[in-house]
Amino acid sequence: MQSIKSTALEPTRAELARLGPGEKVAKLLPVYGLPILTLLLILFFSLLLPATFPTMLNLRSILGDKAIIAMLSLAAMIPMMAGRIDLTVGYGIVLWHIMAIALQTQFGLDWPVVVLIVLAMGCLLGLLNGLLVELAQIDSFIATLGTGTVLYALALWYTEGRQVVGMLPKGFTSIYTMMPFGIPIAAYYVLALALLLWIITEYLPVGRYLYAIGANPRAAALNGIPTRRFVIGAFVASGLIGALAGIVLAARLRIGQASVGLEYLLPALVGAFLGSTTIRPGRVNVWGTIAGVAILAVGISGIQQLGGAFYVEPLFNGVTLLLAIGLAGYAQRKRGKVRLKPARESGSGS
Repeated sequence: MQSIKSTALEPTRAELARLGPGEKVAKLLPVYGLPILTLLLILFFSLLLPATFPTMLNLRSILGDKAIIAMLSLAAMIPMMAGRIDLTVGYGIVLWHIMAIALQTQFGLDWPVVVLIVLAMGCLLGLLNGLLVELAQIDSFIATLGTGTVLYALALWYTEGRQVVGMLPKGFTSIYTMMPFGIPIAAYYVLALALLLWIITEYLPVGRYLYAIGANPRAAALNGIPTRRFVIGAFVASGLIGALAGIVLAARLRIGQASVGLEYLLPALVGAFLGSTTIRPGRVNVWGTIAGVAILAVGISGIQQLGGAFYVEPLFNGVTLLLAIGLAGYAQRKRGKVRLKPARESGSGS
């Protein structure tokens, strides 16, 4: 059972070659609308808040704060390519950041060992999700909601609602605090991850297979693609990146708390859904996801600096998610009509 449909909608080079300059701009404007809107928002807030918005301090704050959301959005994007959804990107980070701190402060393990253990646990969670979806045939929304809730319960059970605190080695905290060339290192993680996923999704067979499975799993299977193996692999990759985000969150907060982490779920999904409306509209993609997270970061930062109330951020995320899903659905319906029209015309001509 599929939770999300994925269909490529961007104009092809052959389509663009037949159009005039004005028609090309009209065709490409929706494709790059989100990055253009992000630049317009930056310009708008820079003119409105010249003393605080267009500053290096604000840039560092946005890059550092939103890097974790960007990583989780990229994690959520991978199963979405195959038409599945992974809600454990939001639930898992709660347990992973607690585990990363508790294993060092309460069990005395070295931080490199802790990092490897947490990453391995993330892969194990992804494997479990993949098996539930592919072998047990449970819808990915239900399966990952169930496993995510169990993870959250484990975090509550272990912490008993209290904070996990203790001295952390500098090597571990530097995972977040280092600033090469004046930019938070977390931004470099996102850049490296985005480049790696971009190469995999756009230039390697595994990326095409995942998109093919997301578009039509039965057709993909009939063409010899081992759909079950690739879907399980997508969940494992998502779990691995989610665990990495949990480690970065632990290095940032330096305390473990079960009430921290769930607030990342909605913006992470919003970023991935927004990503399906731009660059490659109609299907999730790496740079679209980064653009989705960027417009959320810029919009929320600007609104908060204008004196927006504490509820503005979840309100902004929720409204943006509804708009993103609505726009994606509208684009798919429009594309479907465009594809059906020539087919009917050719049928009537014969």
